[in-house]
Amino acid sequence: MGTDKATLCIAGQPLWRRQLNLLLALQPQNLWISARSVPPWCPEGLEVVLDSPPSRGPLSGISACLQRLEAPHLIVVAIDMPQMTLEHLSKLLALVRPGRSLLPMNGNYFEPTCAIYSQSAVPFAAAALNEPDASLQRFCQKLTIENVADSCLLRPEERPFYHNLNHPQDFDALTDRQGGV
Repeated sequence: MGTDKATLCIAGQPLWRRQLNLLLALQPQNLWISARSVPPWCPEGLEVVLDSPPSRGPLSGISACLQRLEAPHLIVVAIDMPQMTLEHLSKLLALVRPGRSLLPMNGNYFEPTCAIYSQSAVPFAAAALNEPDASLQRFCQKLTIENVADSCLLRPEERPFYHNLNHPQDFDALTDRQGGV
């Protein structure tokens, strides 16, 4: 992207603030920011959970948060999914079962950066960090194979919620559709 995605503004609001407000509306027991280091934009008083080594992308952050988890579930929402809605997150929360993770499926592809992880995922996340293939897709496959996760197939109208901003063109296309930055 060439810049910190969290500071990109959509409708006058930086992505970090938008996602924070979205999660606050769910009234979580705890709210954390997962990152490699404390981001300069981090609001005072909000706890940052530093990624678990070795650095393996989002899996390191998910693993670190799962290690700290005291509640039954951890909801993960990527900073770069600006089209996610409170209604959709509420739907996912309503589908989650005790002791099980919930992994949205976009066709044959898991959406692990907007998912709900159970405490039962803790040992699998820790083990995945040390695997040669430490991809989130493989981690999610392992959770389903070990029967500690359910998946939910996204409807076509839900798929845009999961569109993330990886390239400047993604940001430009989104802001063009929304009528500006």
